[in-house]
Amino acid sequence: MSVDTKFIGREYNPVAYVVGQEKIKEYALAVGDLNPLYIDSEFAKKSKFSGVVAPPMFVVVFAKDAMELLFADQELKLNMSRLLHGEQEFNFHKVVKSGDTIVTTGRIKNIYQKNNNDFIELETKSYNQNNELVVDGLWIFIIRA
Repeated sequence: MSVDTKFIGREYNPVAYVVGQEKIKEYALAVGDLNPLYIDSEFAKKSKFSGVVAPPMFVVVFAKDAMELLFADQELKLNMSRLLHGEQEFNFHKVVKSGDTIVTTGRIKNIYQKNNNDFIELETKSYNQNNELVVDGLWIFIIRA
């Protein structure tokens, strides 16, 4: 195993992301989700949310900096040319709205080997400006042998 299991439990500094209405719209258009709650501010203002909300998978935008801290961790000695995204799981708790400040923390949950490949599980937790958990995630990365 090339990634040392001694790093299980390693925590990374929190990263903040201010959610912008235009970023939400760009993301929604890029993935082809034309829900007016994401792209039409006038429609969204009249909704129960009183403004534009982010699609659930917008988590990949505000959590990416937490992942990048893992990738940039020189002590792990990750071979980035061999790294693949394996899978991801999310538990959604609160709606993310335009104007929210989301703070995401990352922690290495597990490191293991399967079929000669290294697996790293990164657990993320993202909170809004009211310290409410909006989403927790598990990201599994594979470093091919």
